[in-house]
Amino acid sequence: MSRLEEQLAEIAATEDPIVRDQMIALAVKRQDRRQRLRDGVRKTLVFVFFVIGLGLLYTGYKAMGQSTGDRWPIIGGELPVKTNDLIMPPLWDIVTSFGKPLQAGGQTLAGLIWTSGMFTLREATAGFVAGVVIGLSIAILLLRSRLLERGLLPYVIASQTIPFVAIAPIVIIWGRKNLDFLPWDWQDWQSVSLIATYLTFFPVAVSGLRGLKSPEPEALELMDSYAASWGQTLWRLRFPASLPYLFPALRLAATASVVGAIVGEISAGVRGGLGRLILDFAGKYTTGPERLYASIIGAAVLGLFVVGVIGQTERFVLSRRGQEAV
Repeated sequence: MSRLEEQLAEIAATEDPIVRDQMIALAVKRQDRRQRLRDGVRKTLVFVFFVIGLGLLYTGYKAMGQSTGDRWPIIGGELPVKTNDLIMPPLWDIVTSFGKPLQAGGQTLAGLIWTSGMFTLREATAGFVAGVVIGLSIAILLLRSRLLERGLLPYVIASQTIPFVAIAPIVIIWGRKNLDFLPWDWQDWQSVSLIATYLTFFPVAVSGLRGLKSPEPEALELMDSYAASWGQTLWRLRFPASLPYLFPALRLAATASVVGAIVGEISAGVRGGLGRLILDFAGKYTTGPERLYASIIGAAVLGLFVVGVIGQTERFVLSRRGQEAV
């Protein structure tokens, strides 16, 4: 018998039904809290072991290649990646490079990656917010009209076939030359945010449309019986029902916004973010290959951070929905 079952058995002996119900609800809530804590610890340990395993794999591959002359042991044949210190710098050099200053008495590499990451995060956040608004607007528009869905949805899908790496410089130049009429000075980072928006709106629009269509016909008929307007049905029924479909799309959109911001910075030459930092270190690779690896790790951490924020938001929102339903 589990601990929760033992507690429920003890609570069942309570004579007052109101007190008994409150105690049962409190016991279940405590059990859920303990389960979430265990799940969080387990996921953290899995991630830590994964990172350690990845580091051991990197170190082991490098050691094997250097001991065999960059050839597979036993079977022979050249390794796909050379293992010299230029192509694969020692793992310890990559780790310690975070604390080393780029210049004597100057900012450390970790500080520079942090500053650049915050710049890229600003671009990605603006692109993510705009992409979510545009994506949900498209989903609602297509939900409103079956004719528009048939006519526009293929073009929404086809829009993702355009190589945004090629159009990134065009977006930057267009922003510099054609937005003088705005009441503020258009900055290059805002153009990068547009590029991030381009990658962000699609998963939100497609998954949002699917989620908005997910309510059962019986639930829609019930709203009609209450004489609910289309907007009330959308807000009180369709939108809450779409959350399980929408949050996975938001996680995908969040990572896409970071990727779009970084690639947009690289393609358009926008300074200040991780994309430009990666490009600069790639140009100076022979003098410090570990710096390029460190900046790529910083970009990966930024992506994990935004996914984690969306994940925590999802847990909070869905848990609140569950509490309200109870």
